[in-house]
Amino acid sequence: MAGCTTISYYAQSIEGHVQIMAARKNVGRLIRDPATPAPLRAKLETAAAIRRFASEKLALPDNSSYRSYVDIGRDDVTLAVFAAPRFSLAPVTWCFPVFGCVPYKGYFSRKDAIESAAELQRKGLDVYVSGVTAYSTLGWFSDPLLSTMMREDDTYLATLIFHELAHQKLYVNGDSAFNEAFAVSVETSGTRKWLRATGNSAGLRRYETNRNRSADFLRLVGQTREELRQVYGSPRTPEKMAAAKDAAIERLRARYHKMRDSRWGGYRGYDGWFDSPINNAKLAATSVYGEQVPAFLRLHDLCGGDYPRFYAAVRRIGALPQPFRFEALKTARSCN
Repeated sequence: MAGCTTISYYAQSIEGHVQIMAARKNVGRLIRDPATPAPLRAKLETAAAIRRFASEKLALPDNSSYRSYVDIGRDDVTLAVFAAPRFSLAPVTWCFPVFGCVPYKGYFSRKDAIESAAELQRKGLDVYVSGVTAYSTLGWFSDPLLSTMMREDDTYLATLIFHELAHQKLYVNGDSAFNEAFAVSVETSGTRKWLRATGNSAGLRRYETNRNRSADFLRLVGQTREELRQVYGSPRTPEKMAAAKDAAIERLRARYHKMRDSRWGGYRGYDGWFDSPINNAKLAATSVYGEQVPAFLRLHDLCGGDYPRFYAAVRRIGALPQPFRFEALKTARSCN
């Protein structure tokens, strides 16, 4: 299901991006400037070290991206609007030049994002709006570090830089699930490598704990997606299908609460996701970033952790017709 993209949408995208690009400040000069606040200087020094590591140790593009900085003065750089039919997990897609078809629309303006979401809801679609911390122009521009990328610890900053540079390294037009899972795999393996290289064993333990929780979360969501596939493929009336959908989502919440209070020892970091409305669009958005990641990490291991070989293998798989990519990824027996 493809949506039409209006000139006004392109206008807000271009205007928002141009404003950010015009506000860039060189990281090196900011570090040397005595007027730069000490906390920001420390963050920028760490970001510069991470950026060097990305090119020297992960074979990611050595260009001018993430060597400038912009304080955007808000919590999210963009808002992504996802949509899906009421009784389907297949997301609505929108098609753009260069990027191909993707399962969301990004807005620099909160007002525009909310209006777009409301219009999609009026069409009877499930809608989910999510804040975005960083985005990539795939190397077309020199993407800057953003203040939104600095709001958590250094490990979080590393994951974002590695993830966004991975999109510049390899991008398959029109296959968001493949692209995002690839970027997450580079982010994951790269962050582990960086934490080990810097001797941050405590940070590595925290990172692995968070990764395990993320895997638990994705398994819960995957179980519910499978339940809903069965519901949507059944010959039920719309009323009974809606009731079964609601029941499946409530079971998801119940399973989460049980896991949170037992396996996770009361860790509440995902409460916000579960306390807000859950629908097909939200479930679809979550699957885009998670389902194929284990297969990419397995391929990375098959390549012996050699990033150039890994990228070459992913590029070969990415050249296959879309229906065969994930199967080839899952069944790979060697890096070649």
